[in-house]
Amino acid sequence: MGYMDEYKFWLESDCFDEKTKEELRSIADDDKEIQDRFYKNLKFGTGGMRGIMGAGTNRMNIYTVTKATQGLAEYILEVDPEAAKRGVVIAHDCRNMSAEFTEASALCLNANGIKTYVFDALRPTPELSFAVRELGCIAGIVVTASHNPPEYNGYKVYWEDGAQLPPKHADAIAAKMKELDVFGCVQRMDYDQAVAQGRILLMGKETDEAFLGEVLNMVNDRACVAQVADRFSLVYTPFHGTGYQLIPEALKRLGLKHILCVPEQMVIDGNFPTVVSPNPENPEGFALAVELAKKNRCDLIVGSDPDADRVGVMVRNAQGEYEVLSGNQTGVLLLDYLIGAKKRAGTLGEDAYALTTIVSTQMVDKICAVNHIHTARTFTGFKFLAEKKDALEGAGQGKVFFAFEESFGYMLGDYVRDKDAVTAIVLIAEMAAWYASQDKTLYDALQECYAKYGHYGESTINLVMPGLDGMRDMAAIMEQLHKVPLTEVAGTAVTAQKDYLSGTVTDPATGVITPMELKDSNVVAYDLADGTTFIIRPSGTEPKIKVYVLTHGASQAECDEKLVKYTAFADVIKTMA
Repeated sequence: MGYMDEYKFWLESDCFDEKTKEELRSIADDDKEIQDRFYKNLKFGTGGMRGIMGAGTNRMNIYTVTKATQGLAEYILEVDPEAAKRGVVIAHDCRNMSAEFTEASALCLNANGIKTYVFDALRPTPELSFAVRELGCIAGIVVTASHNPPEYNGYKVYWEDGAQLPPKHADAIAAKMKELDVFGCVQRMDYDQAVAQGRILLMGKETDEAFLGEVLNMVNDRACVAQVADRFSLVYTPFHGTGYQLIPEALKRLGLKHILCVPEQMVIDGNFPTVVSPNPENPEGFALAVELAKKNRCDLIVGSDPDADRVGVMVRNAQGEYEVLSGNQTGVLLLDYLIGAKKRAGTLGEDAYALTTIVSTQMVDKICAVNHIHTARTFTGFKFLAEKKDALEGAGQGKVFFAFEESFGYMLGDYVRDKDAVTAIVLIAEMAAWYASQDKTLYDALQECYAKYGHYGESTINLVMPGLDGMRDMAAIMEQLHKVPLTEVAGTAVTAQKDYLSGTVTDPATGVITPMELKDSNVVAYDLADGTTFIIRPSGTEPKIKVYVLTHGASQAECDEKLVKYTAFADVIKTMA
């Protein structure tokens, strides 16, 4: 069925409500818009689904959400018919339609005989991961588009370990969805009936308290917080999202006395009126926070994205200005601090592991080597970090105390298997307080890390390729790179060509090919003669190719020169389509 046939089906079928049909009639004369909405089904993968809200098969709406949920329900019952009794936990963020998508998902599961636990209001993604593990559920759902712009929403699925779906389960659910060609196949039931039958169970403060208890158990040094509590202050913003309650409360229980929340951004609003995009990676989103911090001479600024899995940090530099830390910089600061704090407390075992991804800073390896800590890398995504943690610990090979990726995500403890801004912000605040007790800022601490471990630099370049043409170009570029790998980047020779799809590394000088542990992912990487690593992969959630430059040098100036050089070369990738 072509895109126009699909469009007409939605207009004519009794499966769809009148409001949806009205929206579709309004684009009747816009062939390009119709094509974009119907040329494909919204992709379901390991990250679930994410897309622009609206009517159409390539949009987030009640119909695409319930179709995904029906696929999930059928897969759960196929894997284990008894799993229906274990149930599925559902949480949602602040976005427009998130509550409606949550209810529709719950009722679809209920109609399939599967019990659901539904939070009574919006909640952070890490609390959902915790609840899946705490309640022993078979799966979990979070309705969120994370840090995407307001026109987006998403649907993330978690398995019984509390981690996002691994490829095996995601592929099986996607296959189920393909079988559901007719939306009439989706099962639904009445809300009041579901409640009366005990198929929907509401969750609230009890789960919050259990989660916060685990978060506060991660604190390493309450004494240093108490020592500076009267003079230390920070600004927090939830960017209109789910962190607005639990994070200030966790910071208060940590022992901090001066927690200033950005009032305009404490308002729950899926339109995110105070920012262009609610992404803590974007410095402009912190404008109100910086204004508040300057007015009160605060030591630290922290922010969480709408579903509170990512953390953004700003620190006061030597000139008294607030400077954004990259996800890598926050990660290495936390890594170095946690190693020291756990050594001081005597809680760092000989089998301690730190995990990161192939696109995160090379500095991790140096810190771990100097401190005799084991380390391992995975593909991008916390499902892989969680999988690696469980594999290492299950085999008795080590204990993972920290995992992070460059995109502002940090995982600590055993109670969550995903990015966790709640716990991360508590430990970032503890870390900042510890340095404050030595009359140092986190900016000072970062400079000390560079002096101790060497200078490193990282850059991420997003090559945006929207629409149908963009999808085709992305596929063509990656296919070309797999077939004909680069032999030089910006004039620097490639010393190793890594193809993570085939799981092989090639020495271009000799042609020798050797296997790698990691494979089956659409990523290529190049080790260069000057020690730089150049990585290319398509985004799993947005229409763009991501290019990563990871480098090190004798000075920060040398690192910066390399970053400029290789960042400029990234534009060449776009011409390869």
